[in-house]
Amino acid sequence: MSEQSDVVEPAHQDLRSGFHSELDNIRTEIATLAARVTEDIPRATEILLGQDLEGAEYMILADDEMDAKCLQLEERCYRVLALQSPVATDLRQVVAALRIIAEVERSADLTVNICKAARRIYGHPLDPRLRGVIQKMGDQARKLFREATESYLNADAHRAAALWDMDDYLDDLQREFVATIFESHSEQRIELQVAVQLAVVARFYERIGDHAVNIGERVRYLVTGWMPEHAGAARYASRAAASDEG
Repeated sequence: MSEQSDVVEPAHQDLRSGFHSELDNIRTEIATLAARVTEDIPRATEILLGQDLEGAEYMILADDEMDAKCLQLEERCYRVLALQSPVATDLRQVVAALRIIAEVERSADLTVNICKAARRIYGHPLDPRLRGVIQKMGDQARKLFREATESYLNADAHRAAALWDMDDYLDDLQREFVATIFESHSEQRIELQVAVQLAVVARFYERIGDHAVNIGERVRYLVTGWMPEHAGAARYASRAAASDEG
């Protein structure tokens, strides 16, 4: 009986070790893709400001590779769920990974959308104020995504929580940019079509920031089990209880 136990136990340990190694590899590869998005944000900003059609085409075509890699990582996560049936912290890690992969893929799409907008406004010069705010939005979006990536790679819930305040600044920049767009259009420095495209670009940057915050929320869930929806659910339960008592 003891000999059988001795044989089974090492095999079980090897299986669990391989499982945790796979989780670590998935996390590292997600962080690598997120780092690529972090690099693509300033690249897209440079393409937009420099009206670089060749650079825009390159980034648009390169998005297929990002889609393929994200899909492969999702499939690996599903295999882990199917073959290992993880629970507790391990399950949270797989669930968080699946959600973060989606945030990374959508953020990559947004950098591509900035490049597509650059093609649409090609040949239309932008005044210094517009260019300045675009640069600030690009810089802040990059900082947000970099911090989100680091918080995930290091399972740093405190760093993840700080993303909220960083995103507030990006939201302020978006509002400033939209106001500047209206002013430039009213003074006939840009055409209506360009103004519309620039307003959409501002939304792209703002959404990148939102995805970074979402990654941060998933990191907090991974580390602590907390999600912002918990607060809303608690308020709902409290109201429901008070209604029942009434």
